[in-house]
Amino acid sequence: MPLTPLPPVHRVVTGHDATGKAIVAIDGALPTVVELAAIPGTVFHELWNTSASPAAIDNGPDPTPGPLTLAPAPRGTRLRFVDMPPDTPEFLAQGAQRMKELFARTGNDAHSTARAGSPHPLMHRTASLDYGIVMEGEITLVLDDSEVKLAAGSVVVQRGTNHAWANRSQRPCRMLFVLIDGALDPGIAATLATAAPDGDRDAR
Repeated sequence: MPLTPLPPVHRVVTGHDATGKAIVAIDGALPTVVELAAIPGTVFHELWNTSASPAAIDNGPDPTPGPLTLAPAPRGTRLRFVDMPPDTPEFLAQGAQRMKELFARTGNDAHSTARAGSPHPLMHRTASLDYGIVMEGEITLVLDDSEVKLAAGSVVVQRGTNHAWANRSQRPCRMLFVLIDGALDPGIAATLATAAPDGDRDAR
């Protein structure tokens, strides 16, 4: 039975005119909506991003066109919806190398932490503070040795931990993510560097 697609995203961006009056600068569909070929049905809807802190408040151009990048820029942020289809046996059987290839297409294969024995093939980590809000459907947050089932209205504050999202339902899930560039606590970073196998020590 085919899955019912989730609705398109409508985005409004404000700005200022020459007199300082508030105006609608952008109103419509997103220019950057990317479906991952390796995981059909997984769709990134790029809403906005910043590359400095404090963020520039100006009338600059839309920053979202360009190659898909998972993590925020240094001192930056990313705002996106991600649609995640139900996991399939074929996808779950894919190996760690295949997952590294997938993450390479989103900016950096070092984000992938999947290896033999990982609880999910999409295990990954970024050095960012992420707010993940379930908008539609159900999803399971998978950590190294625990899981939490989430539904619409659930919010996850992801503090640079190793994780994956497992859709064990029969319909797509849409989450809203706010990713904020960060730095791991030195003690945590040192522990991770000691515990991680060779090749998985780069948290970025």
